[in-house]
Amino acid sequence: MNIRLTSIALASVIAGAAALAHTGATGVVLERMEGMKAMGDAVQAVAPMMRGEREYDPDALRRAAETIGAHSGSAMTDLFPEGSNGDPSEARDLIWEEWDRFAALAEQMQVAARGLALAADNGLAHEQGGMSTGTMMGGGSMMGGNGSAMMGSGSGMMGGGMMSGMTAADIGAMPADAAFAMASQVCSACHTRFRAEDE
Repeated sequence: MNIRLTSIALASVIAGAAALAHTGATGVVLERMEGMKAMGDAVQAVAPMMRGEREYDPDALRRAAETIGAHSGSAMTDLFPEGSNGDPSEARDLIWEEWDRFAALAEQMQVAARGLALAADNGLAHEQGGMSTGTMMGGGSMMGGNGSAMMGSGSGMMGGGMMSGMTAADIGAMPADAAFAMASQVCSACHTRFRAEDE
């Protein structure tokens, strides 16, 4: 799967997840919903550039990355005190059962956002010879069809693969759309595991 198609799929997942129903939310639940919406809006704002539907603007990508970074890491985990789930929250109980895993994803998101900001001046992969996501990330589809591969043992994102040991500088050396795909996948991995879906 090439970077452009991966970006399209991931932006759709994140944009959909960002369309949260805030009705009845107050306090910390409302704060985190607003943070998630801000991140989703940032992704939506730059996704057309990643798809080649709009002229590439490194400053816009940097601003989006800064927004994502501002709502990740401890800024995110601080908004999930124990007992803050239940309607209208879409947080699954699994967050607190697997707190270390959730906190690690929040930190990975911050690293990916910093890397995305650094990668903004690198341009898009197709402008650099069309490197595919599989080539850059070690082969195969990062999404595994429905995102489940990211949670596999050892080979996927949640299994310690894609982001394991990567720094913001590592991500910042990538083409911007590859860095965007990586940041989007961290979001997607977190949503897949820790966000309650409507039945």
